[in-house]
Amino acid sequence: MINRRHFAASLIAMPAVLRATRAGAQEVSMRLHHFMGGVSPGHREFLVPWSKKVEAESGGRIKIDVFPSMQLGGAPPQLFDQARDGVVDLVWTLPGYTANRFPLSEVFELPFVAAKRAMSNSRALQEFSQKHLAQEFREIHPICFWAHDGGLIHANRPVTKLEDMKGLKLRFPTRLAGEGLRALGATAVGMPVPQVPEAIAQRIIDGAVIPWEIVPSIKVHELVKNHTGFPGTPTFYTSTFVLGMNKARYEGLAPELKRVIDANSGQVATAMVAAMFDNVAPKVADLATKRGNKVVELASDEVQRWQKACEPVTAGWLKAMRDKGINGDNLLADAKALISKYDAAA
Repeated sequence: MINRRHFAASLIAMPAVLRATRAGAQEVSMRLHHFMGGVSPGHREFLVPWSKKVEAESGGRIKIDVFPSMQLGGAPPQLFDQARDGVVDLVWTLPGYTANRFPLSEVFELPFVAAKRAMSNSRALQEFSQKHLAQEFREIHPICFWAHDGGLIHANRPVTKLEDMKGLKLRFPTRLAGEGLRALGATAVGMPVPQVPEAIAQRIIDGAVIPWEIVPSIKVHELVKNHTGFPGTPTFYTSTFVLGMNKARYEGLAPELKRVIDANSGQVATAMVAAMFDNVAPKVADLATKRGNKVVELASDEVQRWQKACEPVTAGWLKAMRDKGINGDNLLADAKALISKYDAAA
């Protein structure tokens, strides 16, 4: 009988395959590793189609196998290092899973900076990355960056005003989202998203801040009855993501195969994943409503109270950037301008 643990370990240790075809051309087999489930829209509607597109455009010379749910081992915060070290070839991950490691990209995660639409956030972040993030992500080859649509508060009790946040135990995805929740009076609990269902079921937390996209795959709409969103731009928070490739793996590709990867990188890939988020959101909101759950948006004057409460978070981030010798004011102004640019073009 095969020991599954040893089998998984052998998969991690196994290098990507490079072999010669009958015609003499090289074929490349790669593994893409991520933390979400195989039923999640991110897996089914972005990562798998993207991989198949690359395979088709390479004439079958590039083969990408996608491994969801951390099937190749490790924990979600280790994904970036798995790509950097060549443990796997490609990863989908959140830079925010490793707090303070990627301070420049954090600017998009500040409270009330992001747009309501994933397309606006993602196109802005991708352009921002070309200007500002090359050094920060130098250890891998980034395929694309994106940021999801406006995250909601999913809780076991209604949230319609600032006072409702007091003492509410909510899971947060990134450091700045956690600081934002604390500024609003909530108790912020950090954990990767796959741990959320059990934590809610065991009453360790009262709910979570996540986008609609991930709700069905972790059954949050079955665990809580209240969903609070924000009426427009800016919205409370977003999380940034990166699809990244081992740098040596990319650089070792034949020129024509590099061109295939390049043609499916940058804004092309960013738009593909952002459209998935924006298309899925209203469908999941409708799913929650049909279950009898209460889906609300904060009143605009209430949003202003939340923005005021979160101002110290932004002030603290700007001071931390100054202490590092980084012009955070410039980064924040540029991020806001890019978000406005793409939001206006929607």
